Amino acid sequence: MVSILCTLQQHLDEITCCAFSASLLATCSGDKTLRVYNTTDFSEVSFSPLSGHGYGVHCCCFSPCGSFLLSCSTDGSSMVWGSETGEVAAVLQHPARSALRVCAVAPDSSLLLAGACDGTVALWDFTSRTLLRCSAVSEASVVACCFSPCGQMFVTGCTLGDLKLWDTDINLLHAEKDAHDLGVTCCSFAPQFKVDGCCVEFRLASCGQDSQLKIRIVSQREGAACTMKLLHTLTSQSAPVLSCAFSSDGELVVSGSVDKSVAVYDANLGTLLHTLKQHDRYVTAVALSPTMPWIATGSMDRTVNVWRIGDGVSRTGRKLPGHSRLLVADWSEEDVQTWLCEEGLQELVSIFKANNIDGAELSQLNKETAAELGIESLGLRGRLLRKIEALKAEQSGSDAPDEFLCPITRELMKDPVIAADGYSYERESIESWIRGKNKTSPMTNLFLQTTILTPNRSLKMAITRWKSSQ
Repeated sequence: MVSILCTLQQHLDEITCCAFSASLLATCSGDKTLRVYNTTDFSEVSFSPLSGHGYGVHCCCFSPCGSFLLSCSTDGSSMVWGSETGEVAAVLQHPARSALRVCAVAPDSSLLLAGACDGTVALWDFTSRTLLRCSAVSEASVVACCFSPCGQMFVTGCTLGDLKLWDTDINLLHAEKDAHDLGVTCCSFAPQFKVDGCCVEFRLASCGQDSQLKIRIVSQREGAACTMKLLHTLTSQSAPVLSCAFSSDGELVVSGSVDKSVAVYDANLGTLLHTLKQHDRYVTAVALSPTMPWIATGSMDRTVNVWRIGDGVSRTGRKLPGHSRLLVADWSEEDVQTWLCEEGLQELVSIFKANNIDGAELSQLNKETAAELGIESLGLRGRLLRKIEALKAEQSGSDAPDEFLCPITRELMKDPVIAADGYSYERESIESWIRGKNKTSPMTNLFLQTTILTPNRSLKMAITRWKSSQ
């Protein structure tokens, strides 16, 4: 389950990016500022907002140690801020003063990278703040970039739709032409990587104007060229996907879309876990906390929502306070009062407190019992009951998730297996498909390299859990 922890509404223009450190959340906006919040209670820190850019701020990120906050802007500069004081540590100008759309810091904090509208990337030594090189990498605007977790490579994405892999001397290692039709919008490496003998494998997520989120395996073998292999194409969102990010353990990948939704996927299986719909306009930014089960999402509606994932246990095992880890019927009185405030029903808190309403009683409220509580306003009663019905519908999830349905029969799978095309099917259905001399994938129409089927135990367990929850 995922639910809103808080909503931040201090920016005066659309949100363009969000970033977490271990103790802070940073956001930036077209209003030329960055805002910084303490993650203990999401109050704004004393030195926020940060002002210094002459135009809208497109991107922000923390250095890996969390000591510095980086930002870049249409004004052609990348600024380095002290994350404890908000003081400007450096202002790095693009040599041609081209508008900067994206920035990233190497995992060892040695390099700062920024992508520009003129198709170049600028690379600075982060310690000395000196420009190392500025090179053309595309004929179009560079709108996405990220370092590999080893720090020896980085990827750029452009509005033409290409993804390119570079070493830190900006030598091209691999080009994936038309990775996203109509343009790339964002890319992100998973923090973990796999070493198998002399081969290193990374997972790269990218999204674009084609309404797709794609996960690729980037392989680097000693003495051989780098390769990219498509692992998953995720299509749950119905409009261009503008942002994506992995969780710190690499288990989740999250994306935000023009369709106003946020999608949360299992990064290994490529299955949709949650669809979050709380923003009123395009979702332009997503970020995941490195220490807590939190997602931050930013939108053109000028708000940032912070969401809590799962059962309320942090990645360090610490139990979190709050109502979202429980079903409604298990909420405490305090949980109910918190929910009322989140839903804009603060005027009901005193009534619910006086009547000791907990989750079980909240779920049983109807028109008559709401009136008995002394809620005299007909409109307020109606709003409350609609919110309760929406909440119960959200938690029940009555329709089976699409990823639990066999692509051939569109029925809930009982014995899911993975075919050579990477998709999961009901065993009986795909075996029947293959027996019918269909040696091509039902999903891609490409030739199946093998007819071996592998049991998808993780998906089967997920389906079993979902069925038991119904």
